[in-house]
Amino acid sequence: MRFKRSGLFMGVCAALSFWSCNNDDNLNRDVRTSGTAHLYATTHSGQVKRYDINTGDVTTFNTTSSDAEGIYFSPEEDSFTLVSRSGSILESYTGLGDFQSGISVDLEPEFISSTDLESPRDLAVSGNFYIVSDDTDLDEDEQTSEGRLFIYTKGSTGFTLRNVVITKFRVWGIEFIGGDLYAAVDETNKIAVFRNFLSMHALNRIVTADKIVAFQGLVRSHGLHHEDGTMVLSDIGEAESNSDGALHVIQDFEAKFNGASGGGFVKAEDQLRIAGNNTLLGNPVNVIYDSNYNVIFVAETLNGGGRILAFNDATSIDGNISPDLKYGLQGVSSLFFHTE
Repeated sequence: MRFKRSGLFMGVCAALSFWSCNNDDNLNRDVRTSGTAHLYATTHSGQVKRYDINTGDVTTFNTTSSDAEGIYFSPEEDSFTLVSRSGSILESYTGLGDFQSGISVDLEPEFISSTDLESPRDLAVSGNFYIVSDDTDLDEDEQTSEGRLFIYTKGSTGFTLRNVVITKFRVWGIEFIGGDLYAAVDETNKIAVFRNFLSMHALNRIVTADKIVAFQGLVRSHGLHHEDGTMVLSDIGEAESNSDGALHVIQDFEAKFNGASGGGFVKAEDQLRIAGNNTLLGNPVNVIYDSNYNVIFVAETLNGGGRILAFNDATSIDGNISPDLKYGLQGVSSLFFHTE
């Protein structure tokens, strides 16, 4: 089932006076959300916030991390796994359903990985494989760019590091489409792909991307998320600016990416671009696209001191538009949306 504009946010606007939602006379108040609609947000303080879109409840999970970036929620295990920048590890927290919604609770990790990471940025999951991107400058030479992808397997007793590959560029956001891993090439307007990533890159070594494509109009890629053929890319622009961020929405993404030549670009007319002062986008470091609601959630780390933003009608809007939802969250770093 697909949902019409604004059905996602009406319950939230009514339930929480401290959410700031746009007024729209055309809002359809009869649209229902699904039974479960939880948005998880990590922060650079280590807290994880869970927003219940249906009820407006905000649950705070205080983790043992003091800085987190990257999160994955598993409904089967009733757990989330986060990337701890402070601990340089993966941490998995279970039994979330045991707690009442809308409270603050202290958690202890059920599983942790070995201490391997240095500057982790994102987490992508495929089956029992957990991949962490790390943008550490290995040779401390600004003239040469490199990053790493740490590949863990998750078993009944925790995480095991299978191998580490070194990329020939600084890597930020990562996202699986099938077996292919797409990665944001930091400090550029480019996205790289590693075909059949897990099977082709099972050893510790330096790897070359199978293809790198630029996106016209994008300045500095960071976050990316794909669902049902649509990819959303976030553009932080100049890192010091709190007003020059953007979102790029590319429908039929794989066809457009594959149709571009290696080293070429996807044209601006083949994208939708959300940007401008009304959008409140400055440094959108992480994004989530949900096709059922046709909504983009954004972790905006700079504008307004840090915010969660959301834009409805994601595949039909562009330009200098205001978000349909905005909520202040200092230090927000990554998001995960779970709906049933």
